[in-house]
Amino acid sequence: METHEEYSWRGRRVRWSRRGSGPPLVLCHGTPWSSALWEPYADALSSQYTVHLWDMPGYGRSSKDDGHDVSLAVQGELLADLLRLWGGPPPHLVTHDIGGAVGLRAHLLHGAPIASLALIDVVALAPWGSPFYRLVGSHPSVFEALPAAMHEALLRVYVAGAAAGELTAAQLSMLTTPWLGAEGQRAFYRQIAAADQAHTDEIEPLYPTIAVPTLVAWGTGDTWIPVDRAHRLAALVPGARLELIEGAGHLVQLDAPVALTALLQRWLDSQR
Repeated sequence: METHEEYSWRGRRVRWSRRGSGPPLVLCHGTPWSSALWEPYADALSSQYTVHLWDMPGYGRSSKDDGHDVSLAVQGELLADLLRLWGGPPPHLVTHDIGGAVGLRAHLLHGAPIASLALIDVVALAPWGSPFYRLVGSHPSVFEALPAAMHEALLRVYVAGAAAGELTAAQLSMLTTPWLGAEGQRAFYRQIAAADQAHTDEIEPLYPTIAVPTLVAWGTGDTWIPVDRAHRLAALVPGARLELIEGAGHLVQLDAPVALTALLQRWLDSQR
């Protein structure tokens, strides 16, 4: 049975869903994505796991209110509180992009217990943040005021650059729709402006203290976060398993769905 819920947290409205039965599993999205990117995987894994999906505030179907802090620090606190809300045994945590930093902060700084950790093309190690991020961070109000058609064109090019191959029209629509309209446009640039490497610099020295089974998985064709980060990260986490997905880019969920599904199934099965 699938349920859809809304959680009120510090004035924010957090949309989340739960499906399936079995050990708990939480899927964490990154930027500029939403939980929709994980939907097919949640469906596939729900026959063996109780799968939780959630949209970070400022993303997807969660609230995008002006003035709300959407930094990695806030998202990490929220995830720790969500895990307490959901209860049950410690979950398996599968993360992507900044979802990795959020999950790591929830575990390392806020004491969220987890059974295992999968870090897939994650933001975790310096340096990160593209020249585009720095430009937006210096002039967020200018980008928020772009004509809608110019914003959509920029957004589509930006999102498409994360994939190793060409995205279908349906995939591009799924990824860009939450960022369209006046509210979505402001939220898109707000979350970029909130990106701060200090939030991973703070936890990077703690990676050698991670004591749960950890998978580091990466698309070898990732141009957003190059694969050298995978080797560095796996070397920092004691006993981490490193898996490379050939030819996949940063959007490994769409570039290599069969390979990623098989990898996650093997990884989670090894934890049972």
